[in-house]
Amino acid sequence: MAEGETDSDAVDRIVEQWRHERPDMAPEPMAVFGRVYRLARIVGDGQEKVYARWGITRGEFDVLATLRRAGTPYTLSPKAMTAALMLTSGGMTGRLDKLERAGLVTRSPDPTDRRALQIALTERGKRVVEEAADAGLELQRRALDTLSADDQAQLGDLLRKLLAAVEEA
Repeated sequence: MAEGETDSDAVDRIVEQWRHERPDMAPEPMAVFGRVYRLARIVGDGQEKVYARWGITRGEFDVLATLRRAGTPYTLSPKAMTAALMLTSGGMTGRLDKLERAGLVTRSPDPTDRRALQIALTERGKRVVEEAADAGLELQRRALDTLSADDQAQLGDLLRKLLAAVEEA
C-alpha cells in the first residue's frame, strides 16, 4: 500500500456491491457522501457526549455558541437566532425554555421594540459554552490528527468548494 492510503472500508464495500449488482450505475458519489455522512455522525455523536458533561445537547450548544459568537453583550433576537440556526420558531422556543431554566440564557423585552424579546447569555452560560466549545474542538482535532496540516487545509478547501456548489444549486 502506498503512503497515505488506507485499507478498504465499509463504504468501499457498499460501492463495490452496487457496482456488482448494478453495472449500469456509477456509484462513486456514494464513496464521498457515505464517508462525509459517517464522519459527521461519529464526530457528532462524540460531541453530544462531550456536551452532556455540561448538561446540554448539541442543539443547545449551538444556541449558546450563536450567542457567544455574537460578541458582547452576547444578545440576539429570537428571530436572528432562528435564522442563524435554521430552526423553526417552535424548535427555538423549546431550546430556549430549557436553557433559561438551566440559568444559561435570559429572555427580556427588547428596549427598542416592546413587542420583541432579546435572548442574552448569562455569565454561567458563557462559561459553559466556552468550556464545551474547547472540549468539542479537542474532539474534532483528535479526529483530524491522522491528516497532515496540508491535508486538513486541502480537505477544508475541497469541502468548502463542494458545499458552495451544492448550496448554489
